[in-house]
Amino acid sequence: MINLIGSYGYAALFFCLWLGIVGMPIPDEVIVMSGGIVSSIGILQPIPAFLLTYLGVVSGLSIGYIIGRVMGVKVVDRVLAKQKNKHLLKAQNLLAKYNHYALVLSYFIPFVRHIVPYLVGINKMTFKRYALYSYSTGFFWTLFYFILGATFGEYIEKIADLAFRYGLWFGIILGIGMLAYILYYKTNTFRRSKRHEKSDLNIDRG
Repeated sequence: MINLIGSYGYAALFFCLWLGIVGMPIPDEVIVMSGGIVSSIGILQPIPAFLLTYLGVVSGLSIGYIIGRVMGVKVVDRVLAKQKNKHLLKAQNLLAKYNHYALVLSYFIPFVRHIVPYLVGINKMTFKRYALYSYSTGFFWTLFYFILGATFGEYIEKIADLAFRYGLWFGIILGIGMLAYILYYKTNTFRRSKRHEKSDLNIDRG
């Protein structure tokens, strides 16, 4: 992956993720973390590298949604038949249990993340709803692994192995972290507003 990026730059990040829909032999997590690595050592600029990586992720998955939406149930026989049956069953169970939230959870389950967009397309989910859940989750998923690559690049193989085994737990940790940050931000904002109110009140009294 590093060699590909060295040869083709930003395009390698985008197209390797975009082609994930047809079964690229390199796991998505490894590609995203590779983008973080090459950004941290100055081969690519961090912001363009992240943006191209993110666009590669969401556009690749969107193709699955569009094919499912256009081709309907035919896609299961023609495309999903290439996937291992256990991943298809896992994606179907996830969708049956969590409905549109399956789009969020599937990001953290290798292989399943590529199948769920097909299924929600087949079920005629509106593009607006698909984009809301998929693109927002994709942003934080990409950012998470991009930062991991930039920070712990020497452990990329171990992290990728853990992601394959405990990917959903990675998602739970990320979700808890985001929730904690939001609560921290709101609490600080509330405290600052209270201080300003007290300050303004003291000025008025003066």
